Amino acid sequence: MYGNSVSEMNKCIAFHSYKGGTGKTTLSCNCAAVLTRKGYNVCLLDLDVYAPALQSYFGKESRKGINDFLNSTAKIEDVMIDITELLSDKSQGYDTTTKPSNSSQNDKLEKPGKLWVGFSNPQKEEIFKLEMGTSIAKRDFLRRFIHLRQLLISDYHADFIIIDTSPGVRFWSINALAIADILLLTLKMGDLDIDGTKKVVEEIYKSFTTSGSKAFLLSNRIAGYCIPPTVSHDSDKLSSFSSQSRSSSCNTQTTTIQLQDEYEQGKLDITDRLSHELGIEMITSIPCYCDIQFSKKEFLTVLRHPGHPFTKQIERLIDAVLSTTF
Repeated sequence: MYGNSVSEMNKCIAFHSYKGGTGKTTLSCNCAAVLTRKGYNVCLLDLDVYAPALQSYFGKESRKGINDFLNSTAKIEDVMIDITELLSDKSQGYDTTTKPSNSSQNDKLEKPGKLWVGFSNPQKEEIFKLEMGTSIAKRDFLRRFIHLRQLLISDYHADFIIIDTSPGVRFWSINALAIADILLLTLKMGDLDIDGTKKVVEEIYKSFTTSGSKAFLLSNRIAGYCIPPTVSHDSDKLSSFSSQSRSSSCNTQTTTIQLQDEYEQGKLDITDRLSHELGIEMITSIPCYCDIQFSKKEFLTVLRHPGHPFTKQIERLIDAVLSTTF
């Protein structure tokens, strides 16, 4: 962990995983939006340099990326882009100029926060410049990471720095984790993810937590919660169903809810055992929501659909992060 102490403010949060496909980008973007809506200044960094996604997610481009700054070929002002206006675009169906209806005591200010994004330069030659560097250059690279954090706090008054990291035990991700105060090790509850998560914890996480960082497991996309697509709550669609179809749908829904309860308890047992085995607290478990998982483009569900159960899960995660003490 960088620094001697951490208050409620100036926290650096890294979303990390053993393998890709755990939903780190969706989680990091939605968490950044919730924190901004609560009045915090947030800097969101795309350090999944092998598969950067934030440009596509926000529909923005930048001439310089975070990796250019780390390579000393760009200044911080060339990299960070203010996208706060995008979050308050009423044409998108949401507005962050007012606080959510369920504002809690953890909410910071009455005025809205600011959101800056640092994209990653996806050009291979820019990645290779740092990947192929000498050991001395790589030590300088860590110093650049630390300097990056300092600048975001001093120049951008960042209350939170959120990092979307590369998965696995890689040079980039290890450096990103080194400057983070809170490590969210994201995983799906499959054997490959669980086995890989155990490996990551053993190889690198213990050294970070010994240094003062807080590590948590974050179970995402837990299967077994999704209502079958034949069940609809749209009154117009329901009106076109025959009475037999409606009866069948109701029976299907009832059966599904029963199965969900049983499946949820089984998955909770697994996450509890994993948490106990690794000695790392499970900060939350987020179900798989099919309308998000299989949507053509998920974009800030927490703002567009404030009543969505996914939004409630993200708010629970943020509350847990805000209550973390060091």
